[in-house]
Amino acid sequence: MKYKPIIGLEFHIQLNTRSKMFCTCNNQNEGDAPNTSVCPICMGHPGTLPVVNQKVVDDAIKLALALNCEINKFTKFDRKNYYYPDLPKGYQISQYDQPLGKEGFLVINHMAPDGLAGRLDKEDELKKVRIIRIHMEEDTAKMIHSKQESKSLIDFNRSGSPLLELVTYPDLRSAHEAKTFAQELQLIVRELGISDADMEKGHLRCDANISLLPENDQILNPKTEIKNINSFKSLEKALNFEIKRQTLLYEKGEEPKEQSTRGWDDKLQETVIRRTKEEAKDYRYFPEPDIPPLTFTNNYINEIKASLPEMPQSKRRRFIEEFGFTSEAAKILTTDKYIDDFAERTISELYEWITTLPEIEGTKEEIWDKNKKKLIKMVSDWLVNKLLPALEKQKISLEQSKINSENFAELISIIYQNKVNSAGASKILEQMVKIGIDPSQAMVELNVEQLDDEESIETVVDTVIKQNPDQVAEYKAGKEPVIKYLLGQVMKLSQGKANPQKAEELLKKKIK
Repeated sequence: MKYKPIIGLEFHIQLNTRSKMFCTCNNQNEGDAPNTSVCPICMGHPGTLPVVNQKVVDDAIKLALALNCEINKFTKFDRKNYYYPDLPKGYQISQYDQPLGKEGFLVINHMAPDGLAGRLDKEDELKKVRIIRIHMEEDTAKMIHSKQESKSLIDFNRSGSPLLELVTYPDLRSAHEAKTFAQELQLIVRELGISDADMEKGHLRCDANISLLPENDQILNPKTEIKNINSFKSLEKALNFEIKRQTLLYEKGEEPKEQSTRGWDDKLQETVIRRTKEEAKDYRYFPEPDIPPLTFTNNYINEIKASLPEMPQSKRRRFIEEFGFTSEAAKILTTDKYIDDFAERTISELYEWITTLPEIEGTKEEIWDKNKKKLIKMVSDWLVNKLLPALEKQKISLEQSKINSENFAELISIIYQNKVNSAGASKILEQMVKIGIDPSQAMVELNVEQLDDEESIETVVDTVIKQNPDQVAEYKAGKEPVIKYLLGQVMKLSQGKANPQKAEELLKKKIK
């Protein structure tokens, strides 16, 4: 019998506001000594009163609008009551029946192998994943378990940090779709600038709910929730493992009879049982008495909506359609807000470099239209395949580097004009990465300017022909591949500076 996976996701997104959710304590406290970014409010001392951080509310509305949610113009906070050592008050301030955002959706490309590449205008590749709700709440403290000393420690620095919780409908049908949704959500959150959304650091935390639906059956058995997922790869692995595990249970006639929580163990590469799952009634929700409800006007919501940046999916589509980037290049360039801005600025700068060259005739538009396709490919190749790997090797980001878009555009222009060959351009880029030097200056200092005049190249070619009589004879006898060896000798003798196209033409002409 076949079984259909029914998957829903829950995300906790830690916001990067300067202060915490309900107090003025520093929220940028990663790396701080334990229990130093705390106050009586986030420690849950009796008699303290929380005050809502407006930046948190604005960020929540931004995400809700970006994900096509309806904004509740009347929303309130609720107390979620449960006891655990990392919850100092004995309850969590959250939202229950009046969340800030509801009934949204995110369209994903679920057909592409990596989930993000591919055209976004092919309907058969797209899947609409509905979102039940987005609500605000405070984070708990962080527990640190010591196996050696058989005790647990608590760091309250994280207590009271602002979180957004996002819950999807069970619209996902595979582990790949779930991973794709999570990746898209991370890109959107980063584009909005509301969170670093680093899963490994806990800024973006994911729980996955999964049930299997037997073929021709309409009744779902209780779901299993998988917690402790800290990477996209782990999310995909955990769901695939759970699909196999539950399939075996069904085949044995031992399908799940109660809702349960399991954790993903990276070392064992499997899910492990934790507990049966609590339901909403177990938390005894009731309205938070210390925080008045929030109301929003249409003008307030529209002002925030007008401030939203272009979303990653829209940007990928535009990079493909407007600039002619491949879908793979567009995906890479739009995974980082600074990289896609850098790419656009480079193209803008390159337009000015190329369209003002005195040796090229025509209007700016004519010159650009004629050369655009080749130039865009060069920008893509040198940015994706050369610059970003070089920065990764240095363990720095493009934003932290000494290269700006104007200098990078100049480098592309120099290459396009055949002033340097690929090897020389690579040396220039290396210096640009190291010390931020101007590419024209680097070309002179490194002495890599390409020999382009026929007279200079002819001198080198004559020398190579004279020094390699056997290879010249072989070429004359019909062994055409030998020309590549002779060309290599020309490049070596010219220290890599000879124009290879002209050098090869001269070799063939002189040997014949």
